[in-house]
Amino acid sequence: MLRYWTAGESHGKALIALVDGFPAGMEIDLEMINVELQRRQGGYGRGGRQKLETDTVEFLTGTWQGKTLGSPLTLQVINADYKLERLKELDRPRPGHADLTGAIKHLGSIRGVLERASARETAVRVAAGALARQLLRHFQIETIGYVIEIGGLAVETPTGDIASRRRERDASIVYTLVPARDEEFRQLIDRAAEEGDTLGGVVEVRVEGLPIGLGTHAQWERKLDGRIAQAVMAVQAIKGVEIGMGFQAARLPGSKVHDAIHFDSSQKHLPHLGYTRPTNNAGGLEGGMTNGQPLVVRAAKKPISTLRKPLDSIRMDTKESHRASYERSDVCAVSAASVIVEHVVAFEVACALVDKFGGDSLEEMLARYKLFLDMAARI
Repeated sequence: MLRYWTAGESHGKALIALVDGFPAGMEIDLEMINVELQRRQGGYGRGGRQKLETDTVEFLTGTWQGKTLGSPLTLQVINADYKLERLKELDRPRPGHADLTGAIKHLGSIRGVLERASARETAVRVAAGALARQLLRHFQIETIGYVIEIGGLAVETPTGDIASRRRERDASIVYTLVPARDEEFRQLIDRAAEEGDTLGGVVEVRVEGLPIGLGTHAQWERKLDGRIAQAVMAVQAIKGVEIGMGFQAARLPGSKVHDAIHFDSSQKHLPHLGYTRPTNNAGGLEGGMTNGQPLVVRAAKKPISTLRKPLDSIRMDTKESHRASYERSDVCAVSAASVIVEHVVAFEVACALVDKFGGDSLEEMLARYKLFLDMAARI
């Protein structure tokens, strides 16, 4: 079973991810992981901390001569800006953050809660997800994450292969697929900054090249849609997840929702084995399993909780009304969210791939994958 855990606080010395169950024999591309870490720090509307950090990953265990060993992998991202011991306690919790609830839960301080609750922790989740993406690429499975809406301003999602979509996304200051509209987003974010406010938005992740049958219908906790939803909802500030048509499916009759099944013998050699669909309203998942179509996941990110013009709060010691505390923060981090969500989705897909085809070595997985496709094509 492939899985991971993270440790470390926002202002600690380092962030750590422990990845267990990763197959042996895969050469690690450190540059690819570091590029994704840098993308997570980018996007218009980010705050001052991103100028202080230059995130890179280091593997402390689980590798030999640049390849995975099959033993637990320890990934480390150093915090250049660590000063936890010198920071003062917050005495006024920020609405929308974990401050109040966490301090009461642990009968302790707000500071200790906010440093762990910070989205800074997602740096090592991106690193683990980028490692998983490298595994997926050996099976010709590719992912992309991008922004489709910020502050109520939405853009279309043009068609095209993932490579062309990545070029468009990487040309955009906010990671949409339509860089020609960047100036609209710049003005929107600048206006929010001038007003001391913050903005949220919607991101979308697409995974292509998936075979039929990752995940399961047999155990509720192993259904792939459930695992993806949990992983995405566990990203800081995410308040909603959709797969495929999502909530719109509840508003239409079944004839307008479900994807008809066709067969094209000329495509039997592809991972979907020739089973095609004229639509993809299910978002590539049926019954908790991949159906051979592209996986499409959307996530709604709320505006950042820390406001330069704070909302009403209280003083913890006196319970008297007061404006909330202010901590250094972003105006808009939706671009970063698109990177994070892409990588947590990629990790869950890789988990399902390892579950299906075994995880002792990459060579063994590839052989089992080929055998499965050959056998499934005869059904």
